[in-house]
Amino acid sequence: MDGTEVRVNMPSIPFAQELRQRRLDAGLTLTELAVRVHYSKGQLSKVERGVKTPSRGLARLCDAALEAGGALVALLPDPSADARAEEPDGFNEEVWLMQLSDDGGSWFKPVPRRQVVSAGAASLMGLGAGGSEALSTPGGAQVLEVSRSLFDHYRRLGQTVGPGFLLPGLIAQTHTLRETSAHADPRTRQQLLALGSRYAEYVGWLVQESGNERAALWWTQRAVDLAAAGGDRHLAGYALVRRALITLYREDAKETIALARQAQDSTLPPRIRGLAAQREAQGHAIAGDRDACLRALDRARELLDRHTPDSGTPVIGTMHLPDPVGMITGWCLYDLGRPREAAETLDQQLARVPPHALRTQVRYGVRRALAHAAAGDIEQACDLTTQLLGGAAAVSSATISADLRRLAHTLGRHPRNPSVRALAPQLGTSLRLITP
Repeated sequence: MDGTEVRVNMPSIPFAQELRQRRLDAGLTLTELAVRVHYSKGQLSKVERGVKTPSRGLARLCDAALEAGGALVALLPDPSADARAEEPDGFNEEVWLMQLSDDGGSWFKPVPRRQVVSAGAASLMGLGAGGSEALSTPGGAQVLEVSRSLFDHYRRLGQTVGPGFLLPGLIAQTHTLRETSAHADPRTRQQLLALGSRYAEYVGWLVQESGNERAALWWTQRAVDLAAAGGDRHLAGYALVRRALITLYREDAKETIALARQAQDSTLPPRIRGLAAQREAQGHAIAGDRDACLRALDRARELLDRHTPDSGTPVIGTMHLPDPVGMITGWCLYDLGRPREAAETLDQQLARVPPHALRTQVRYGVRRALAHAAAGDIEQACDLTTQLLGGAAAVSSATISADLRRLAHTLGRHPRNPSVRALAPQLGTSLRLITP
């Protein structure tokens, strides 16, 4: 069973009954509906008879084909009833411990300062930022300038290598900015903390890419704390957008929409509100509500167009999509059960992504291949997948891995196709290598 399957004890009888009734009302035979959604007649028959539980992907395809407006998707079990990842603890940890091994492995752990003291820290080498000494104004400005440049380099590296290569350096740099700020003049202190918050937010995203939701939430909260300490209350709004991404991958439409709407408060900058509107659109898409999805996308485009870039401040959110709303539109069309439209949109959008943005190319490229497979373009999907597997292994992403598993499941419905048979060994090996 792949990641799109609904894990319940009993098949969904209400869904089965509604599917059959809507198919009959549309004047379609089981065979005709199977052709439209690119599933076998046998599989649809089992779902319609209540013998087999539908995957969310199949439910969305049927919903779109029968123009149900989300009514079929709404009959599936609510993912919010599933066990949720624990929310991060309050920020009582003051000591950050990190171990780097000579074999390339590493770990990070925040612990309360009193725990370190009670355990004895004689073996820990003190690396304070200068005790009670003040940091000169030129010195603070130099730390800020170099750290800002480093952040841009780290983000570029993040497009071509896995999170494990970057996290130790990013965590250390976040700590450096936090500690250095305590010795700087008030103005420089705010700037150092603001930049430290962006480092922490980026760490949170990379940790999520590695598959650790709880740690991602912890780091996102650290980013909010650092930003607030530096006088920036806006990052708390973007933290809601980041949390909504986690609930989106859990297929929890209600929570995704609720969090995204909270992040569209009129006091927040247009870019954060625009990114939140995009996330809201994705929530509506997995709920099957096409009209609400398109309205949110229109709102996102209007808000993002109002954003005025600041060369002295790192960009919040993606920086490698020439048209973020266009790309997310393709993403949403797939979740709305419209794979043909999704494939066409993603084809156009990916042609505009710069070649050096490997992670972005792979992340949306896999979704593009998935759309082509769901639309019945099996050879095209296999060809696209073959081109992406090397990059997928390089960037090592939990979110990309999830879509690859869905893709393998979709292609697996065509076991006799020569392209599928040729791709299967390589795809299987890649999934074993990149799955966190």
